[in-house]
Amino acid sequence: MGRAVEKRSGIPATASFGSVVPRSSEAAVPPARQQLSQAALAAMAKGVPAATARGYRGDWARFEEWALAAGLCPLPATGETLTEYVTWCTLTPRPRTGRPYKPSSIDRAMAAVAVAHQAAGLPQPSQTGARLVLRGYEAELKTTKDPRGKVRKATAATPRVLRQMIAATDTGTLIGARDAAALTNGFALAARSSEAALLDWEDAAEADDDQGLLYDLYRPKVTNDQPLGVPYGSYASTCPVRTLRTYRQALLDHGHKPTGPMFVRIDRHGRINPPMFRDGRRIGDPSGRMTAEGIADIVTRAAARAGLAVRPDRLFPEGTPRWTGHALRRGYAEATRHAKKDPLEAARHGGWADGSRAFAGYHDRAAAFDEELNPLYGIGL
Repeated sequence: MGRAVEKRSGIPATASFGSVVPRSSEAAVPPARQQLSQAALAAMAKGVPAATARGYRGDWARFEEWALAAGLCPLPATGETLTEYVTWCTLTPRPRTGRPYKPSSIDRAMAAVAVAHQAAGLPQPSQTGARLVLRGYEAELKTTKDPRGKVRKATAATPRVLRQMIAATDTGTLIGARDAAALTNGFALAARSSEAALLDWEDAAEADDDQGLLYDLYRPKVTNDQPLGVPYGSYASTCPVRTLRTYRQALLDHGHKPTGPMFVRIDRHGRINPPMFRDGRRIGDPSGRMTAEGIADIVTRAAARAGLAVRPDRLFPEGTPRWTGHALRRGYAEATRHAKKDPLEAARHGGWADGSRAFAGYHDRAAAFDEELNPLYGIGL
């Protein structure tokens, strides 16, 4: 793999963001560089979102395995080693898919290597060569129209789509009432699945003069906390205020006091917080709180019930829809663009930073035939 075997050095696995750095490293960090305490490293790890940390751990493990097999040092790695690894990623089929990595996956792998070095207090390897390889790979995928060259986004669950989802949901059942409340309130708050999972009943309060609900929503990626107003909707079926009240009353009718987690596990028999076991031991939050994955599954199942899961049509010209928990967040962004809401206020309500490129990216379809944004309108064509 190009270079001679490099001397292995580094720090133990515990000195990293959620154990991004493995235990294979043996030699000590150079004496001139101070090694962070375990308390400082643990505090740093809290600043990395759990999902990101999990991804980085997997990415680092793959990079380390490749480097050691190639006789190269993973920590500290050189720019040449990183360039060789990125090249390998663009050429080697993955066992699960039979195709090389997508550009976005490679980009995250490079970030994981950088984070591991940062956590170890070591200089990050140069990314110049690796970036050139990745840029050429992206250009090749686009030229050949390979689907891996496109970033797959969740399909937008706009209000029109929400009405289809809820129309196919039996809201007369406890689980149906919960799903309707999760769909409508997730949309109204533009909440990530992880944010919706953290909601407690105490986070929602009735606004003065019965104007709707005031939410105190925790957004890990946003520093400014402010109450979010959720007014009544125009349609009873998709009104977040009414669906949440219906869900709350359904819980009371089943003898469950609405305190603590707002969205709780419910099985098809209507049992709240049913016991779950894996390998003979009980799993799941004892309070019944749903996970982020569970919240996302609500969207996926609702789309399947409504026949939207595998039906490409004029609503979804990009092909087979992709219904994930992010569908509600993207649907909110597109709906606010269609309604010509102030993009700055719409972004702030949804927890995007001012000038967010991610928020602007969600407007791609909504802006395609906007007379104010499409330059072909009104030019005499």
